[in-house]
Amino acid sequence: MNRIDFLRTLAGSTFAVGALGNQAFAGSDNIILAETAPFKQAPLPYDFGALEPSIDKLTMEIHYTKHHAAYVKNLNDAVKGTEFEKKSLDEILKTIGKAPAAIRNNGGGHWNHTFFWEVMGPKKGEPTGAVADAIKAQFGTLDKFKEEFAKAATTRFGSGWAWLVAKDGKLSIGSTPNQDNPLMDISDIKGTPVLALDVWEHAYYLHYQNKRADYIKAFWDVVNWDKVAENLKKA
Repeated sequence: MNRIDFLRTLAGSTFAVGALGNQAFAGSDNIILAETAPFKQAPLPYDFGALEPSIDKLTMEIHYTKHHAAYVKNLNDAVKGTEFEKKSLDEILKTIGKAPAAIRNNGGGHWNHTFFWEVMGPKKGEPTGAVADAIKAQFGTLDKFKEEFAKAATTRFGSGWAWLVAKDGKLSIGSTPNQDNPLMDISDIKGTPVLALDVWEHAYYLHYQNKRADYIKAFWDVVNWDKVAENLKKA
């Protein structure tokens, strides 16, 4: 069985923080970070096929119903009967270096995917307003920003994530391995996540095969810049 058949089988610069405001990120921050066990998978905010052709329907269905769902189940199993069972996901992530690998991997997987679904949406355009201004101030141009983000996503060896984060009034780009994220105490890049891209092969292999660069390019067509703006305001 080749890899595609296997996956198909599974389906059976500085910006003014004050000017951006202090609106909370209603998705991952208020709901997911404050969530305690038993953890739950939030509904996908659009249909499985809504992001086509950038992300195909089958990939979205497998990704959400199999991969993300597995992280939620495995996280609940991993925290059961431990000191982490009564902690919020926020608390767990902040001290993830003290947690067993199963909690680190699945806790990150749950948070990362919930965040990822929300920063995408159908028929999205280009950033405007404060988001565009912040990107221009930090990176010079939107194209330069995309180039640097794509570099982080492309050069992440193996599985992982590319991130745009806000910290200390600045935007920065980086990547994390596996299901780590910038909220974790062990992460090389730290800050408030603003935008993320999943570069695990299961996120793109059915449609793009080994062409990660094509997947990264297509991602810009489905970025939900309104949600990114909310994340910036929260930061």
